[in-house]
Amino acid sequence: MMTGRPSREPLTFLPDEARCLPPPKLNDPRLVYIGFLGYCTSLLDNAIRRRPMFKAGLHRQLLYTTTFFFAGYYFLKRQEYLYALKDRDMFGYMKLHPEDFPEKEKKTFGEIFEEFHPVR
Repeated sequence: MMTGRPSREPLTFLPDEARCLPPPKLNDPRLVYIGFLGYCTSLLDNAIRRRPMFKAGLHRQLLYTTTFFFAGYYFLKRQEYLYALKDRDMFGYMKLHPEDFPEKEKKTFGEIFEEFHPVR
C-alpha cells in the first residue's frame, strides 16, 4: 500500500508544525480577494434565484463573505506551511551538498556598470 511521504500524517489539514509560522495578515490582498469572491458568490446566488441582487439577503451576503474569508485564511496558512516545508528541504539539501552550489564572488556596482561620462 502506498502512503506517500513517510512523515506525512493522514487527514491533517494543518499539522502542529504550522503553529510555529507567523499567521497571515488579515489585510493580505489574497484574503481580501477571496472575501470579495464570497460577496460575488452571494450576488450570483441572488441572481440565479431571481431576487434583487444587492438588496435581498444582506445577512447571506455577510455570511458568504466571512465564510470565504476565513476559509481562505486557513488555505493561505496551509500554503505558507507547504512553502516553508519546501524551503526547509531545499536549504537542507544545499547545506548537505555545498559542492553543487559554489559561492559566487561578490562584485561591486562599479564592476557591473559601465563608467558614466555625461554629455554636455
